[in-house]
Amino acid sequence: MADASTLSPRVPTGVRWSAATAAFQIEGARAEDGRGRSIWDDFVDTAGRIRDGSTAEPGPDSYHRSDEDIALLRDLGVDRYRFSISWVRVQPDGTGPASAPGLAYYDRLVDGLLEAGVTPFPTLYHWDLPVDLEAQGGWLARDTAERFAAYVDVVAASLGDRVKNWYTINEPVSTTLQGYAIGELAPGRQLLFDSLPTVHHQLLAHGRAVAALRARGAGSVGIVNNHTEVRPASESDADLTAAHVYDLIHNRLFADPVLTGEYPDLSALGVRMPIRDGDMDAIATASDFYGVNYYNPTTIAAAPEGSPVPFAQVATPGLEHTGFGELWPIAPEGLTAFLVDAGQRYGDALPPIIIGENGASFPEPDQVDGPLDDDRRIAYLARHIDAVGDAVAQGVDVEEYTVWSLLDNFEWADGFTQRFGLVHVDHASSRRTPKASFGWYRDLIAGAR
Repeated sequence: MADASTLSPRVPTGVRWSAATAAFQIEGARAEDGRGRSIWDDFVDTAGRIRDGSTAEPGPDSYHRSDEDIALLRDLGVDRYRFSISWVRVQPDGTGPASAPGLAYYDRLVDGLLEAGVTPFPTLYHWDLPVDLEAQGGWLARDTAERFAAYVDVVAASLGDRVKNWYTINEPVSTTLQGYAIGELAPGRQLLFDSLPTVHHQLLAHGRAVAALRARGAGSVGIVNNHTEVRPASESDADLTAAHVYDLIHNRLFADPVLTGEYPDLSALGVRMPIRDGDMDAIATASDFYGVNYYNPTTIAAAPEGSPVPFAQVATPGLEHTGFGELWPIAPEGLTAFLVDAGQRYGDALPPIIIGENGASFPEPDQVDGPLDDDRRIAYLARHIDAVGDAVAQGVDVEEYTVWSLLDNFEWADGFTQRFGLVHVDHASSRRTPKASFGWYRDLIAGAR
């Protein structure tokens, strides 16, 4: 096994360590205990949407096997566990009183984590919008932000006596661009730039959630977005312009309002956000941290003639890639570059950063007889932890690093074809088998203390 101290020499003292999952990807039990339907239930039940035709059942089956997850986390030695709370388990229709069985599941999970010495760090929205709210416009409708705030208050009223740290919304960029713009993710709409009002309503929902959580005594609250270092395919004016536009839409459109209270200039795209009085103040309510999910850089070229958008994602030449293919290149220096640029761009407006997700999938067997030697994952994690250390050495305040994922899980539109876990999961039996990366991460955490 690789020596963690050699692989990650720049890890600063005091960084917290975490691992992450999300409700729809690990819980299973879609139809139990009054759980409602989310947009992902509709998406996976639509023929042709999921690469392998799977339906997330049973998968890790954490709804019934959360004690096993807690035992793994205790053995791993993490400071915190990032999991998500399913809106439709708590409010099956997206409104109204809470489901007692749904809240009881998260109540047991929180108590189990605390007993194991692991701080619970839930995400309140990880893409599982109730179908009834989608039918009323989903994130295109302003009212969804208000419904989200009400749901957050219900959860905080139940768990806030023990849970003090919260992520509000996970990766609003993915919901907007992949869910509403091009239809790769639920709800599968293809609105292109007409999807951009969903940005404002998600960020407004974040602001409303911050207020609700603080009213319930929350200690630390923030949003987490997927960010990428954007690279132009060449130094041509066309590619540079395309890369600039993509950076605006993927990165700055989501970070600027939260951190500065203003949207970047989108006039060239003919886009106007549906802003009302007080919205930007709510969105820019001071966060206790800013969450960054990072997987890879993105190389952008000018779009071919006739394209409905002014940019095109292309392969980054000369780089190894993960199991997702050439558009997921491995470039840890891109994480350093993004973090350093964010520190310089936002200055004192940038709160401490938490790396909310970082990890890699590689081809792995569906069944194993013992620990899997996943050296490529170890190398990926080591290099990216080192990249965080590089950013910290350049003055960026990073408080926490989170591996995606604790478990092999249902990887959204790719079904069970992509494995990110530190722990192998047989998706037919739900059997858990820690991989070599699990032991490596455990040793790194122990050695960093």
